[in-house]
Amino acid sequence: MKDTLITKIIDNIADIRREVSRFKEKKAKIGFVPTMGALHIGHESLIKQAKKECDIVIVSIFVNSIQFGPAEDFDKYPRQLESDREICSKLGVEIIFAPAQEEMYPHSGNSLEESFTMVVPPLTYQDKLCGKSRKDHFNGVATVVLKLFNIVTPDNAYFGKKDAQQLLIIKKMLKDLNLPVQIVDCPAIREPDGLACSSRNKYLTEESRKKALSISKALKKAEELHNSGLSSVSSIISRSGELLHPDLEIEYFEAYNADTLMPVEKMGENVLVAIAVKIDGIRLIDNLII
Repeated sequence: MKDTLITKIIDNIADIRREVSRFKEKKAKIGFVPTMGALHIGHESLIKQAKKECDIVIVSIFVNSIQFGPAEDFDKYPRQLESDREICSKLGVEIIFAPAQEEMYPHSGNSLEESFTMVVPPLTYQDKLCGKSRKDHFNGVATVVLKLFNIVTPDNAYFGKKDAQQLLIIKKMLKDLNLPVQIVDCPAIREPDGLACSSRNKYLTEESRKKALSISKALKKAEELHNSGLSSVSSIISRSGELLHPDLEIEYFEAYNADTLMPVEKMGENVLVAIAVKIDGIRLIDNLII
């Protein structure tokens, strides 16, 4: 019986670059799955896809401080490196890159915004959906993803479609900056009860989770209304929004072109219907492409 691979953990840039160079000397195709850890079945689906398509798979685990706002849950965000390592080992991941904040953002002083080069995606990709309430969030996301790509230099990088706005911004950044990385976007994964996979789901009480299930029900209703012939976005959002539990604090429930994030008034092909809510202080997002 073949022994389970024990995934190696590397915590510094110099060592991960040496390992990658060794793989590339052997002409190995490198797949990369960037995460903030607390791995769940959604992450596992990305890793499995990477294993199918690549010779070597590297998973990063880094809770990126610069994408969190002052009132957000950076300090409380789950960190469970050893259990994440067990998952990666089971799935055949060769390396986890798990750097400290100081390794990724050295000599940054008290304010990264004032002392560190930041990547700023176009405003038209940021000024809606999650960008409206999470100022500078996508600057932090784009910055860390670019750094990770430059450090790991993968051939393929794997992202889930649940974070649709993030995925579009990363694709835009790669195109505009001519980065030689192939983005592989993978379907959003849901738990058996329909809740979209998220590391924050573990914060939900049983009662909160029951209320949160109305999110996926509202999205399905939007699709059903479209399939029945209704084309008005405002009517679809209004009618499907009636299914959302009244205890959910709705941040947005909106529709945009899934490629450009431009507003749409009529349903057509490739429309992103996206939602963000808070329940008991826990922020959840979900979406559906129609």
